[in-house]
Amino acid sequence: MGSGERPRRSAGGFTYLGVLALVVLIGIMLAAAGEVTATAARREREAQLIWVGHEYRAAIGRYWRHARAYPQTLQQLLGSAPDDPVQVRYLRSLYPDPITNALDWVLVPATNGGIMGVASSSKRAPLKTANFDEAEKDFANASTYGDWQFTFVPGVRRRTP
Repeated sequence: MGSGERPRRSAGGFTYLGVLALVVLIGIMLAAAGEVTATAARREREAQLIWVGHEYRAAIGRYWRHARAYPQTLQQLLGSAPDDPVQVRYLRSLYPDPITNALDWVLVPATNGGIMGVASSSKRAPLKTANFDEAEKDFANASTYGDWQFTFVPGVRRRTP
């Protein structure tokens, strides 16, 4: 070896492969963290759907007890008719469907007219399939969120949130 020559490296590219493996590992970990975060957010939306469904069911029940009829529209839950001397609000506002994030509820019709409940318009399969309250025990057999119907039936006692 001459006086101005550099010694040959036998480990050429080892650092590059190490950094590349580290980048791949970080990518895999970030993908897994994203999956966990998305699942947690979806579970939170499911819990919100159950809460909002209870609110609609309770509001329809209050409307029915006051008017002895089901409301014809969800807007009727926001207050009595203008000619009614007593203004009664059954619901503070119309809540959006937490799964679709829109006011696109599927209205469950009553046999003698009106709306007896609401259901999500989503066709996605729910994550939650067990451990429901007694009022929602049928939700365990649901194949979509739309099968989760929150209905008020006079004379049927249900848990209030």
